Amino acid sequence: MVSIGPIQLPDFPLLLAPMEDVSDPPFRVVCKDNGADLMYTEFISSEGLIRDAMKSKQKLDFYDFERPIGIQIFGGDEEAMSLCTKIVDTVNPDLIDINFGCPVKKVAMKGAGAGVLKDLDLMVRLTEAVVKSTNLPVTVKTRLGWDESSKNIHEVALRLQDVGIKALAIHGRTRMQMYKGEADWTLIGEIKNDPRIHIPIFGNGDINSPEKTLEYKNKYGVDGIMIGRAAIGYPWIFREIKHFLATGQRMADPTIEERVEVARKHLIKSLEWKGPIAGINEMRRHYANYLRGLPNIKEYRAKLVTLKEPKEIEEVLDEIKVTYKDMIIESGQIVLENYHENCPIN
Repeated sequence: MVSIGPIQLPDFPLLLAPMEDVSDPPFRVVCKDNGADLMYTEFISSEGLIRDAMKSKQKLDFYDFERPIGIQIFGGDEEAMSLCTKIVDTVNPDLIDINFGCPVKKVAMKGAGAGVLKDLDLMVRLTEAVVKSTNLPVTVKTRLGWDESSKNIHEVALRLQDVGIKALAIHGRTRMQMYKGEADWTLIGEIKNDPRIHIPIFGNGDINSPEKTLEYKNKYGVDGIMIGRAAIGYPWIFREIKHFLATGQRMADPTIEERVEVARKHLIKSLEWKGPIAGINEMRRHYANYLRGLPNIKEYRAKLVTLKEPKEIEEVLDEIKVTYKDMIIESGQIVLENYHENCPIN
């Protein structure tokens, strides 16, 4: 078992990364269905929450069946982070996570997210302010450092552990790398294997297959992994990884019916949580991912991103299921039964 304070997770847990405009309750539902062990909300601005901003407040929503779940906050002011933490406490999540990893300019250049990596003393003060404002476990997600010349993750891990965090998730890139290049897990492994570190260390970055998960598990010794972009439109990655780790065998890829039905559930949950207008509009970004690799899917996808009535959208999903009923998903390819050609999934 892996423990984050009182939270008990299975051996080598799979975490769903907090992703802005992605990791909302409807998306988390389908990831939980497919085996995510711990999930986080989209990150919440401490300043926005204490100002009672509607968008920030809405991000506090979660369903009980999502537990254990962490609410992620960010900011660069100690008092605001403390007040924000006390507000988050009122909705009773399982843990509070601090984002010191977001690389986008509007966050990092304002001294929050990955921007705090340039001022480690401030990072420690912000973390301590959160830890002292709650009885919940506090965790942190961060990066290797600001740039190649300032990879300070060793000092970050030790100092944040000293002020009371219960787990650390590390993305294997610097802030300046954004999401470019290959994630470097070498330092993540060094942190995990440092005898001074006694909290769980989770690795994040470029995990997109069961095989890579097993390779990195064995090579770097991390306590678990955090999966982000690979889960978008493909929540089955959690169950596939678990199956592979347990058996050494790959699961069959999701069928056309599974793809359509998970997209449908995602849509229904989106409508329930966001209402008919926002629910439909914000779901549009997901269809291409759910239907990725299907041949001649462009016409259907165009309908899904323009229709405005839930019933019409569901009818298109049903039509897709019927149209592609003679296809199966196999080893990363769409295979047409009774045909020799196939269409690789990109």
